[in-house]
Parts: sequence; C-alpha cells; structure tokens
Amino acid sequence: MRLNIPNILSLLRLFLIPVFVVVFYLPYQWAPFAAAMVFWVAGFTDWLDGMLARKLGQTSRFGAFIDPVADKVLVATALILITEHYHSIWVTIPAVTMIAREIIISALREWMAEIGKRASVAVSWVGKVKTVSTDVRVVGA
Repeated sequence: MRLNIPNILSLLRLFLIPVFVVVFYLPYQWAPFAAAMVFWVAGFTDWLDGMLARKLGQTSRFGAFIDPVADKVLVATALILITEHYHSIWVTIPAVTMIAREIIISALREWMAEIGKRASVAVSWVGKVKTVSTDVRVVGA
C-alpha cells in the first residue's frame, strides 16, 4: 500500500483522536476550546481528504476503508466524552442513537457489499450533510 495525501489525512484524523481525548481532560480553563479546535481540525481533514482524493485522482481501497472508520471513531469518541461530561439523559439518548445509527449503517454497508449491492448504500450528499451537522453540534457542545 502506497500512502497518498488523502490517506495521510485520514491517518492524521485517527492520530488526532487520542490528542482530542487528552486535551478534553486537561484541567485548564482553555481545555474545552482547545479540544473543540482539535476536533474541528480532525473534522476538516475528513472534508479535505475526500476532496483531494477526487481532485487528484487518488482514491484507493485503503482510503475508502480508513476514511469512514476514522470519521466514525472520531464522532463516537466525541459523543462519549460529551455524554460523560454532561451526565444527562437528554444528552445520552441522542448520543447513543447517533452511535447506534453509525454502527447500523456500517453493518448495512458491509452486508450489502457481501451480496454485491454496494452502490445502493453508497455515500451520498445527505450523509455528508449529516456528518457536517454532527461535527458542528459536537464542537458547539
């Protein structure tokens, strides 16, 4: 496997997840803002890697695998941290629902790929809007 710029950006997003967690728990007044910025940078790499992969013709099987994995792990981590921070059922239920949705969609994609119907569950602009809106809600939390 040869690494290209989009794949490096996806791997950077994975690397930023533990950085995000550590910054989230720092005992400083500036930590929530810094954690939000780390999350924002990681989220930006999600947009950038996809755009560059298409523009530079650098799509790959590895990228198609690692990009959604990095995105889902980043968002699930953020939702877990926010749930733990607020200790509220009104935060926990939506977070669990969002994480469950991601797991179900991922499982559905795998199942459809197994039976040869990948195109019917391909990433769409609706999914991209959902990702951006989730990222905005997480940064604002």
